[in-house]
Amino acid sequence: MLEDATQQVAGWVRADFGLDLTLLDEVTHGADQRARLWRAHAADGTRYAVKLSGGGTPAGLVVTAHLAGQGVPGIPAPLRTGDGRLHGDHGGRRLSVVPWVADQRALDGPMTEAHWRAYGELLAAVHAVPVTDELVRLLPPGGAAYPAIVAATRATAERLRDPGPADPAGPPVAELAAVWAAVADRVSTLAGEVERLVSGQRDRPVVVCHGDPHLGNLLLGPDGQVWLIDWDDAVLAPPECDLMFLTDGVLAFAPVTAEQQVAALAGYGRVDIDPTRLAWFLAVRALDDLTDWTRQALDPDADVADRARAARIVRGLVSPVGLVTLADTALGDLGRPR
Repeated sequence: MLEDATQQVAGWVRADFGLDLTLLDEVTHGADQRARLWRAHAADGTRYAVKLSGGGTPAGLVVTAHLAGQGVPGIPAPLRTGDGRLHGDHGGRRLSVVPWVADQRALDGPMTEAHWRAYGELLAAVHAVPVTDELVRLLPPGGAAYPAIVAATRATAERLRDPGPADPAGPPVAELAAVWAAVADRVSTLAGEVERLVSGQRDRPVVVCHGDPHLGNLLLGPDGQVWLIDWDDAVLAPPECDLMFLTDGVLAFAPVTAEQQVAALAGYGRVDIDPTRLAWFLAVRALDDLTDWTRQALDPDADVADRARAARIVRGLVSPVGLVTLADTALGDLGRPR
């Protein structure tokens, strides 16, 4: 029997999508604090991902429906409601249902060479889909939030430059202040380079990009099959916005090896990666992640365990294999002979 906490969601799914669910298990991994996700079982044994989103827009659902309709492999298509919509609306939140295609995240491994190749093939198929007028209307440009990201980075750096004993964040503020102090010059350089190089990002050809295709959003199946999920951050951008995940990995605890990069790019096919664009997207992502995870680590109202996890991620971001280091290296390489 479903618990009280999930009975309402099950009722909404029945009313919106005509599905009778017998079990909903909440999935707790993921960084989106505005969403809740359940692995649901229907009476006939079919499994679904049921998501209740409180932020953003339904653009991710539109994109996945479009990509699946274009025959792009590895894209689970969202179910439609009884009246043909991609989601139900409940108290300002969107309820969506997608087939549950696999249990194994690539982040948890093992990811074979065939999986890496299929990962590249999947991104290439996504990037090859024509950009429609509807997608232009719905999807933001990749990296468009950079002014707010740079401003937030500088504000956080200023706060941590000389934290006082009465700071509401408590003891963790001293630890984070030390972390930021150790990379202050690099962070300042990244912010300045993001602003300096932005002019080179304008008037460039764009494609549909996932925007966040890290291994936590990649599911593994047998025989090298992969699926890419969680399209809430989809954007229109140059391919480099996604390709940095193939070339650099982005996640400090899951760096991409040379062999894995070769397999993924072989799957992607012929591509001329622009090093300036790649470095720019790496730097924007590095600043965004560093600032946002620091904000979560300093939130006095957050759970202690969540704050500790956020602090660990911040330390990873500035580590020798972390995103801040990757971005700094990529920017430094721009002035060197290739």
